[in-house]
Amino acid sequence: MHAQSCLKEFLKYTVLNITGMIGLSCYILADTFFVSQGLGTAGLAALNLAIPIFSFIHGCGLMLGMGGATWYSIFRAQKSQDKCDQIFTHMLLTTLAAAGLFVFAGLFLSATLTRLLGADAETMSMTHTYLQVLLLFSPAFMLNDLLTCFVRNDGNPRLSMLSMLLGSLSNIVLDYLFIFPLHMGILGAVLATGAAPLTGISILSIHWIKKQNGFHIRKGRFHMKIILSGFKLGFSSLITEISSGFVIIVFNAIILGLTGNIGVAAYGVIANLSLVVVAIYTGVAQGMQPLASQAYGRGDKKYLCRLLQYGLISVLSLSVVIYITLFSFATPVVHVFNSEGNALLQQIAIPGLKLYFTAIPFAGINIVLTLFFTSTDRALPAQLISIARGFALIIPAAVILSAIAGMTGVWLAFLLAESVVFVLGVICLIVNRKIITEC
Repeated sequence: MHAQSCLKEFLKYTVLNITGMIGLSCYILADTFFVSQGLGTAGLAALNLAIPIFSFIHGCGLMLGMGGATWYSIFRAQKSQDKCDQIFTHMLLTTLAAAGLFVFAGLFLSATLTRLLGADAETMSMTHTYLQVLLLFSPAFMLNDLLTCFVRNDGNPRLSMLSMLLGSLSNIVLDYLFIFPLHMGILGAVLATGAAPLTGISILSIHWIKKQNGFHIRKGRFHMKIILSGFKLGFSSLITEISSGFVIIVFNAIILGLTGNIGVAAYGVIANLSLVVVAIYTGVAQGMQPLASQAYGRGDKKYLCRLLQYGLISVLSLSVVIYITLFSFATPVVHVFNSEGNALLQQIAIPGLKLYFTAIPFAGINIVLTLFFTSTDRALPAQLISIARGFALIIPAAVILSAIAGMTGVWLAFLLAESVVFVLGVICLIVNRKIITEC
C-alpha cells in the first residue's frame, strides 16, 4: 500500500480508537468528579484505594483481548478462517473462567483485599463497597474488553468506538443520578461504573446481528498451546494494567506516610488525569495494532515502517498540546476535583501535576513501541518494556526520590522511570530493526 493509503487507514483507526479510549477512561474520571462532589475527600481517597483492582480486572481482559485479537489479525491476513475461529473461542472461554475467579474474590475476599489496600477507619466502608461490587461486575468488564478488541480487529473500529463512548456516557449519566438525586453514595458510583460495560456489550452485539463478524464460536478440543499464544502477545497489556494498579498502591502507601489522606486524594486527581492521557496514547497504539498485525502477516515491511513513524509523531505532537494545557490550567483543573476547597489538597496537587506530566512524551513513545512489538510477534521486547515501565523502575525511583525530596520526589519518579524505559525501547527497536528494514 502506498503512503497516502497507509496514512488514511492509520488516521481512521487511531482517531476512532482515541475517541473511544477517552470515553472509556471516563469510567474512572467521572467517578472521581462525582465522588469528590458528593462524598468529599474521604470518598475520593476511598476511590483511589480501589482503583488498582479495576486495573487488574481490566488488565486480564485486555491481555486476552489484545493477545487473541492480534493473532486473529495475523491469521485473517493469511486467510486462515479455522485458526481465526479457534483463537476467538479459546480466548472467550478463558475470559469467562478468569472472570469467575474475580467473582469468587468479590463474594468471599473483598474485606481482606480492602484492608490490604491500606483503607483506614475513615475510608474502610466506602472502599469495601466499591471494591466488592466492582469484582462482581468483572465478567462484564472482561467480556467487553475481549469483544472490543476482536470487533476492532475485524475491521469495525467505528462500532468499537461507539461501544466505548456510549458505555462511558451511560456511566456519567448514572453517576449523577445515583449519587445526587437518589443519594446512593459510593454504591451508586460503582453501580454506574458496572453498568458501562453492559452498555458496551449490547452495542458490540450489532456486529453479530448484522452478520459482519469474521470470527465464530467453534466446537472442538481445548488446546493449551492456543491459550498460551494469546497470553504471550497479550501479556504486556496485562503487565501495563496490573503494574499501574500496583504503582498506585505503592504511591498511596508512600503518600499516606508523607501527607496522609489529603495527599492520597491529591494523588488521586493526578492519577485519574494520567489515566485519560495514557488512554489517548493507548488509543494511538491500539489503533495501529490491527493494521500492523495485518501488515506483518502479509510481510509488508514498508507499511510497518510508515505506521511506526505515524504513531511516534502522533504521540509526540499530542504530548506538547496536553502538557501546555495542563501546565497553563493546573489550578482550575485541580479545583474541579476539590469540592471542599481544601487548601492543602490544592497546594499538593498543583505542583505535582506540573512535575508528574513532564514524563508524558516518553510514556507515549513507550506505549507505542510496546504495542508495535506485540503486533509484530515480538513478545520479549514488548514484555521487557512493560515490566520496566510498569514497576521495575518506577517503584524503586519513588521510594528513593521520596526519601530524598518528599512529595517532589514522588512526582519526579514517573519522569525518571519513563525516560530510562525510553532508552531501553530505542535499544530494543535497534536490535529488532529487521522488521522495519525498509525505513
